[in-house]
Amino acid sequence: MKTVAIVIPCLNEKDYILRCLQSIAQQSYNKDLITTYVCDGGSNDGTIEIIKDFVKSSNRFLILNNSKKTTPYALNLGITESTADVVIILGAHSEVDNHFVAKNIETFSENESIMCVGGVLENVYENETSKIIGSAMSSSFGVGNAHFRTGNKKGYVDTVAFGAYKREIFDKVGLFNEELIRNQDDEFNYRITSAGYKIFLNPEIKCKYFVRASFKKLYKQYYQYGYWKVYVNLLHKTVTTTRQLVPAAFVSYLFILLLSLLIGIKVFCFLSLFLVLYVLMAGFMAFRQNVQPITAIKIAYTFFILHFSYGIGYLKGISDFILLKKSIKKHESLSR
Repeated sequence: MKTVAIVIPCLNEKDYILRCLQSIAQQSYNKDLITTYVCDGGSNDGTIEIIKDFVKSSNRFLILNNSKKTTPYALNLGITESTADVVIILGAHSEVDNHFVAKNIETFSENESIMCVGGVLENVYENETSKIIGSAMSSSFGVGNAHFRTGNKKGYVDTVAFGAYKREIFDKVGLFNEELIRNQDDEFNYRITSAGYKIFLNPEIKCKYFVRASFKKLYKQYYQYGYWKVYVNLLHKTVTTTRQLVPAAFVSYLFILLLSLLIGIKVFCFLSLFLVLYVLMAGFMAFRQNVQPITAIKIAYTFFILHFSYGIGYLKGISDFILLKKSIKKHESLSR
């Protein structure tokens, strides 16, 4: 049987980390073959005390000091510290199914060229806002063909969340890019597929994810996704996925729509037809998620936040990284 390392970047997660660790401790896979590395970035909210108390009950859970306080550094720290055959990255906001590890290992047997496998995220809602956000993020209208969120595909994909990786892939394509504040897993997965290897999505691999509970946090998250995606494109000198361009095109259209008022009302009315179409489509897809009118309107509003924040971030990234050629170091504060 394969040895497994689970790497968890962590910073101030006192409300979630215990459930995450407990779910790992309850795995059906041979527990003596699993070692979990919690890479803490200096938590000061009681998280580290919770982890230390839990670690006392098992030598299979270890705490590492994430001195740089960034996610990719934490991931690389756990990867290099371990010697396991398979490395699984996990979020502290998650809670895995009892057969999570076993299903990951089993899925690798689908094809020898598979270097990464993953499953689907089941949203867990903390309040009404998080439930609305989760509904929007489980819709293809909200997140495109991100199958690990929509759960509507089994087979080869371009990326997964909380992937399991064969140890040898790190020798072949390197570690996670520590310059990236966001999108580090997408960028790493792009390197895997570009090198000719496969990523496989198996819906039987299940993981609960506690959805962000405010629109403000959601906006910041997707703004950063869009912003750092531009850097990834520059890094690889290509557009890694076509779906990333849609939100930027949408925001550009909104700016053009406003500018059309200077040209004339007829031009504005004509261009407004596309916005009407967007609103109708958003409303239709929102009602598919929930037939209650008020809730559906809120879901449609969440669609707009997802698209607008990602698009604004992407355009800002174009401005900073391409037009102004700013250094990445000047933008690390965005992650704070």
